[in-house]
Amino acid sequence: MTDDELLRYSRHILLDEIGIEGQARIRATRALVVGAGGLGSPVAIYLASAGVGRITLADPDAVDLTNLQRQILHTTPRVGQAKAASGQAALATLNPQVEVVPLIERLDGERLAELVDAHDLVLDCSDNFATRHAVNRACVAARRPLVSGAAIRFDGQVAVFDTRNEEAPCYHCLFPEGEDVEEVRCAVMGVFAPMTGIVGTIQAAEALKLSAGVGSSLSGRLLLIEGKAMRFTDIAVPRDPGCAVCASLR
Repeated sequence: MTDDELLRYSRHILLDEIGIEGQARIRATRALVVGAGGLGSPVAIYLASAGVGRITLADPDAVDLTNLQRQILHTTPRVGQAKAASGQAALATLNPQVEVVPLIERLDGERLAELVDAHDLVLDCSDNFATRHAVNRACVAARRPLVSGAAIRFDGQVAVFDTRNEEAPCYHCLFPEGEDVEEVRCAVMGVFAPMTGIVGTIQAAEALKLSAGVGSSLSGRLLLIEGKAMRFTDIAVPRDPGCAVCASLR
């Protein structure tokens, strides 16, 4: 680790739980961030500021004026730019030591599977169930930890699905694909801007803990956040022994 890195990450290094060894593990981490919007913005900012070695930022969309109320990775002059490219520009200014790979595409199929397999962990910052289930399947197949977040209106949720642990559930265990689950999006229902920041920041914290090998993750738990009362509720999520996605890999 260079003198500049020792100085930049000194507040992490001062933590007994992280130290130089933990920071080196963070520095060696390859993180795939799916979505560069309301959740992906704080996720990417904190991963980059913490020194995650490579951040792959995947998003097919362009920056829109309506995004700027909450998507803090982007700025007014970059309206119309691809979100992945806008994010790369922002993170390069924040921490030029971090490699940021922008992918202006919607990930699915073999392409998604290859990318998940090439990274150490995945952060799902998407806004639809189809993408979440596709990311989950790829993470289960590659045995990569998945940090999942969602935010709508004044509510948010965060969970970690780490099937490296035989007893841990996957996303499908919690939200089985094909069930009649109402999908709501902020474009229709609205979202309280700081809620995306709260959820994304917790996602980043869980990812950095996994990278550094610190503490215990939210694996097997679902953290619910009710923003109007600022109430946090932690509930257990059991593994479904008959899960169509992860049961066959146990």
